[in-house]
Amino acid sequence: MKPLLLPLALIVAVSALLLAMDPGVRTADAERVPRVAIVQQAPQSALDQGVTGVRDALAERGFTQGSTIDMEFFNAQADMPTANDIARRVTDGSWDLVVTVSTASLLTVANANQGGRVRHVYGIVTDPTVLGVGISATDPLDHPPHMAGYGSFASIEETISLARRFNPGLKRIGLVWHTSEQNSEAYTLRARKYCAEHGIELLEANAETASNVAESAASLTSRGVEALMLTGDVLVLTAVDPLVAVADRSGIPVFSVIPPNVQRGTLFDLGADYTAIGREVGQLAADVLEGRDPATVPTENRVPEMLLLNLDVLKRIGAPWRLPEGLLESAAVIIEDGVERKQPDVRVAKGN
Repeated sequence: MKPLLLPLALIVAVSALLLAMDPGVRTADAERVPRVAIVQQAPQSALDQGVTGVRDALAERGFTQGSTIDMEFFNAQADMPTANDIARRVTDGSWDLVVTVSTASLLTVANANQGGRVRHVYGIVTDPTVLGVGISATDPLDHPPHMAGYGSFASIEETISLARRFNPGLKRIGLVWHTSEQNSEAYTLRARKYCAEHGIELLEANAETASNVAESAASLTSRGVEALMLTGDVLVLTAVDPLVAVADRSGIPVFSVIPPNVQRGTLFDLGADYTAIGREVGQLAADVLEGRDPATVPTENRVPEMLLLNLDVLKRIGAPWRLPEGLLESAAVIIEDGVERKQPDVRVAKGN
């Protein structure tokens, strides 16, 4: 019997070596590397910044790709069938955590994950309470126990108010939006209310696809709008360039609640710092990976506000649009003569 001992020992040793070399095999004694999916709806700057913030925060907390965390990134490219396919894939029970960046990504993953097979952290969402996924608008702790995150509903009221500081006589604003996006609808409802209360006519045009955003914008300029406004509409935000081109031809500005569209030709952006929000979401994701129960996380609206100005647009459109007094000191980013200048650690000067 003794001659069999050496081959048997050799077999055991080789088997152990092969198991150790296989990264897909985990043993009970080995430290488990969490598997995390990060999902966004479209290749749009605010969402890209949010994802960057998530990655940075996770890295700061010691979650390093390839050694202490296994991350995979998904982008639906603004296509809802693709988004639904991604949602089904990341909720199949093989992931430790899903982080969604955008309203549509939250919605598709929440619908696919109703049984709570995977923990879910979300961010860069206008208003999670209106999506019908069980997140209460009145009780911050009333939400699905496997889900936690933050809303980032920028103030459309402050944005329109700032536009009126640039042009006190502003009476007619145009808004292109996709009526199927719940986040966009939430902004539109607030804009309607504010405009009605302040003697401003809000003219609206629907865009079903990114390719007809410019056509919808042109229909508004033909009706005499004095400015176009961008809200958190993901579809329209993927077509900022043609929308701005329509405004330029009409000699009117575009303003938005979604930084950093000044780089694309808006007059100003007054909204959230999406990298900062992403970092907050990443910190929450790290908390959950380290054992925090998502059920104990209150739903909050977090909007670290920033202002960006494009003075080249202001020079191009001219009167009656003028730079409000004291506003330069409030801008985190200023574009002038094609050069972008950053002013960190500034606070937005607000006025009526």
